Amino acid sequence: MTKMRIGYIGLGTMGGAMAENLIKAGYPLTVFNRTVSKTEKFIAMGARLAEDPAEVARRSEVVFVNVSDTPDVLEVVLGKNGIIDGTHPGMVVVDHSTISAAATRQMYEALKERGVDSLDAPVSGGDIGAMNGTLSIMVGGDASALEKVMPLLQVVGKTVTHIGGPGAGQVAKAANQIMVAAQMVAEAELLIFAQKAGADPQKVIEAIRGGAAQCWTLDNKPQRLFAGNRTPGFKARLQAKDLNIVMETAREYLAIMPGAALHAQLFNAVVAAGSGDLDNSAVIEVIEALNNAELDTSG
Repeated sequence: MTKMRIGYIGLGTMGGAMAENLIKAGYPLTVFNRTVSKTEKFIAMGARLAEDPAEVARRSEVVFVNVSDTPDVLEVVLGKNGIIDGTHPGMVVVDHSTISAAATRQMYEALKERGVDSLDAPVSGGDIGAMNGTLSIMVGGDASALEKVMPLLQVVGKTVTHIGGPGAGQVAKAANQIMVAAQMVAEAELLIFAQKAGADPQKVIEAIRGGAAQCWTLDNKPQRLFAGNRTPGFKARLQAKDLNIVMETAREYLAIMPGAALHAQLFNAVVAAGSGDLDNSAVIEVIEALNNAELDTSG
């Protein structure tokens, strides 16, 4: 049985791992990345290199996009030599980026006029989930388009949930990021609180993650922090970007989000301090500065 021809645009931490899983599953890939050196690994695995997103679209039945922010996705999809210039009826564009729901709906309409289906399908699960193919995928768009690409999504994700129409996947991802940010800030606060109050933070984590405080963050992040490892993971500047999308959307719909607003400012502070390329758990740097204390990483 002939496998669908796939295009992949954006081979960063998340997109690169997801594209690799698709290649390993036997799908023929055409790739494009602004930093061409990032494509070398995939060319060595058998992928074809395209000169621009339009060429990716011409060669593919399904095109995945996984880039950083709303303007980047709009350029890739609707810009000069973008996907829209290489579209053909019946193809599907799947955007794994985290961007605004309003921009997603704009692209959906523009592509629909060309006879092209599109899905917003942001993911959660971090670099570990991307490498292991266990991501949670939140999908907005038409059910018929999702049915076409479901076998592909099941290669890169463990859970695929159709949230609703165009933009609904992005709304779900924004909601996800509200919770992720709250967990990262709470983790930072409890670690510094425990240390300043004279308790061993490592033993505190061991105790509380077996009870009501258990969450993905406490299962995956503390040991990295205790080891002095604040590298991504998921970059703090992207967490800040996602929270700013949350606040923009909240203003649009008059949703009052006091906790998310505070967390957005804390992550903006991480970026302002020059630590935006560290892991999102590095928000602990702001809590450390406020407390004039540093987390003990001596073991």
